[in-house]
Amino acid sequence: MLTLLLKGSPMQESVLTTILLPAALGLIMLGLGLSLAVADFSNVLTRPKAVAIALFAQVILLPAICFGLVSVLGLDPLLAVGMMLLAASPGGTTANLYSHLFGGDVALNISLTAVNSVLAAFTLPVVVNLSLDHFVGGTQDIGLQAGKVLQVFAIVLIPVAIGMLIRRWRLEFADRMEKPVRILSAVVLAAVIVGAIIQERDRILDYLASVGLVAVLFSAISLTIGYWLPRLFRVERRQAIASGMEIGIHNSTLAITIALSPTLLNNSTIAIPAAVYGVLMFLTTLVFGYAVRRGSEVVVERS
Repeated sequence: MLTLLLKGSPMQESVLTTILLPAALGLIMLGLGLSLAVADFSNVLTRPKAVAIALFAQVILLPAICFGLVSVLGLDPLLAVGMMLLAASPGGTTANLYSHLFGGDVALNISLTAVNSVLAAFTLPVVVNLSLDHFVGGTQDIGLQAGKVLQVFAIVLIPVAIGMLIRRWRLEFADRMEKPVRILSAVVLAAVIVGAIIQERDRILDYLASVGLVAVLFSAISLTIGYWLPRLFRVERRQAIASGMEIGIHNSTLAITIALSPTLLNNSTIAIPAAVYGVLMFLTTLVFGYAVRRGSEVVVERS
């Protein structure tokens, strides 16, 4: 619900878009970097089939499905762009946490997160620009042109790179700081959410009504494809759970920051889907996690 502040005063909007959101995203990506090493990129070679399937789903399949979903449901053009922006956003540390809770291969999650973070810096602007061209056309002067693409690259990769450098040079310090940074980023994000809900409590139901259904459907579809597509290709269950979490949990904070940033898209309507999804996806992910864990227990009992 981070976008709810946008209809407040100019001072509130400035603080949100120029300080709080970038700070929250920077902390989240820094925390991600603290958990990554260069070896995580090379480790993808040890799980080539699982990684290839997951990346295909993330980069190609899910944006295509999201496009079909928003087209069939006739979503407002800018809201449709917001959903496409969300679909192009990678996973992150939340996916790693859920994978751990429900028995996934966390090492695979870490490798996928590392590769996805790099790929997103290139694929996300492409998806956003194509979506704007299709749904909005030339009616509004928004988009991610060359200079803005470099900014997306910077906000995605620079904090991660800094975190990785800290881990390389000061491993013990990185291990100690990983949890506090994760907690601090969650606190900053929660503070923004609480303030937004208080500021725009009268409009929350309107936002849920406009994109709630498509957000829930997309979350459920992402999780299901992320798990079952690898299983169809005989990827073992723990890796499929990891894939389901990595592909099914999208970085809504990244999508919101890109949508709201005055130097990027600077459009509050585009941010609404990611804000609504960021709240609703916790429920769908918990349901999914309990379902796949229950499935694992049934398989064990029968064997």
